[in-house]
Amino acid sequence: MDLFSAAQAPNSAPLSEVLRPKNLDEIIGQEKTIGPQSKLGRMLRQGIVPSLIIWGPPGTGKTTFALALAQHIQAHFVNLNAVDSGAKALREVGEAGRDRRLQFSQKTLLFVDEIHRFNKSQQDVLLPYVEKGDLILIGATTENPSYELNKALLSRSRVVVFERLTPAQLKEIVDKVCRFYEVSEEALLKPEALKNLLEISDGDARRLINSLEILFDYYRFETGSRSGETQSSFPLDLEALRELLQMSPLGYDKSSEMHYDVISAFIKSVRGSDPDAAVYYLARMLEGGEDPVFIARRLIILASEDVGNADPRALSLAVAGLQAVEAIGLPEAAITLSQVTTYMASCPKSNRSYMALNQAKECVQETKSLPVPLHLRSSKTALSKDLGYGKGYRYPHDFENAWVEQTYLPEAVRDRVFYDPSARGFEKTLKEYLHWLKQGSNKKG
Repeated sequence: MDLFSAAQAPNSAPLSEVLRPKNLDEIIGQEKTIGPQSKLGRMLRQGIVPSLIIWGPPGTGKTTFALALAQHIQAHFVNLNAVDSGAKALREVGEAGRDRRLQFSQKTLLFVDEIHRFNKSQQDVLLPYVEKGDLILIGATTENPSYELNKALLSRSRVVVFERLTPAQLKEIVDKVCRFYEVSEEALLKPEALKNLLEISDGDARRLINSLEILFDYYRFETGSRSGETQSSFPLDLEALRELLQMSPLGYDKSSEMHYDVISAFIKSVRGSDPDAAVYYLARMLEGGEDPVFIARRLIILASEDVGNADPRALSLAVAGLQAVEAIGLPEAAITLSQVTTYMASCPKSNRSYMALNQAKECVQETKSLPVPLHLRSSKTALSKDLGYGKGYRYPHDFENAWVEQTYLPEAVRDRVFYDPSARGFEKTLKEYLHWLKQGSNKKG
């Protein structure tokens, strides 16, 4: 049996498993992060392996990296998926790792796929085993670890970002698969078909390899069954490739934009008050298979960061949008996302509350822990009262308009202004109200 026939034998492993890199140097696409010239890559090749959280899109080599790393350091490899693994399973793995370390001086590398799906309690179970070296944790996630993982686990791990593969890197995979099957790419695909295959793979090596496996299965079928008089359809043109793979003519990254570029364009279109562009990029993401919950969360951030107090209803609408998306799911949830998107793109904008926070942070970093004014301190104990805590505090509700002039900021920064409302939307009303208060009376009510 020749190599091509052996590769296509019944019950053989999927092509993605057959061609999975066996060591760190064979991994394509993450050279900047784990390549032999990178700082982390040099550490790993010397056997210095910290716990890692790998953040990146699907098909970028997260599982492959964990397998290759375990083999490189000769560690016992355990693979868990956070969706179907609970606290009990984690403790069992941790205890087994401890026994393995103490009895045989062998390391245990625990790879947890979709680690962002662990709740806080499950994440906490891992902490003592990671701290004591019983487990080397390699967690994989497609979500921002800062939002999804608790600080205790993050502090004990290093976050590593895996990026989508570039078209050139995907082309390397095509070349590797063609060498494996001993068939030239020119015999399989016309140039425009190959270009489109790389585009719709969207930086996902697994998606590309699965497509190539279908392509080679069809190639074997046609070349093995047709008579000498039948004209082969190979190399396939773009239309034939789309028919074979059931590809949509519109890919999420048809022009090779990264996932992050599209969401960035979406955010900037909402911020720029262009509902047409915003809903266009929304459609791009939905057609490309983007997680609707991810989009809804971004809209919540937009509501506070870019709309702010110019229209406080935007935040309530965005939160309600997330709840609706989680309750009903696609395809109907797309209607809700469109409603929230077009509303937020059309309403007044202000980032003044966001800027106020940034300026206040800068002030805190500059001035450190300034003493809180005595009249604002808690006076619940006898000692605090003896020290003058709370003395001289004026209760605003005792005064006309529930406002009285008194100092709230520490003395050293008492004249600093952080929040300066804009003259747009509802924030204009807030600005006028604050001005009116300060011009009002301090008479007791």
